[in-house]
Amino acid sequence: MNTKLHVKKGDTVCLMTGKYSDKFDDKGNRKTAKVLEVSPKEGKVIVEGINVVSKHVKPRRMGETGGIVKAEAPIYACKVAVYCAKCKKPVRTGVKMDGDKKVRVCRKCGEEIK
Repeated sequence: MNTKLHVKKGDTVCLMTGKYSDKFDDKGNRKTAKVLEVSPKEGKVIVEGINVVSKHVKPRRMGETGGIVKAEAPIYACKVAVYCAKCKKPVRTGVKMDGDKKVRVCRKCGEEIK
C-alpha cells in the first residue's frame, strides 16, 4: 500500500463522502474541520469533530473515575479533500517549486496551501 497521503497534520479539510459529508453551515458552504493526526501506514486520518465515538473507560487507579468518553475515530484519507480558503471549495493539491523548496498549491486557483 502507498504510504504517502495528500493531507498533513493541521490541514483544513472537507469530508466528501459518508455520514458527515452533507453537513453545511448557514451560508451553504461545506463544514470544514482540522486534521488532528495522520496515519500514513493505515491510510487514515483523525479529523476534529468528525466520526466521534463513545468509549467506555475503566478507572485505572484508586480514586480515578471511569465512564463514557467521546473521542474522534480515524477515517480513510481518501474520504477527505483539502479545503482552499481562497476558492472556498474542497480542492486537489499540486506542487510548485518556490526557489529550491516544494510548496503545495491549489489546483484551481494556484493559491499556496498552508
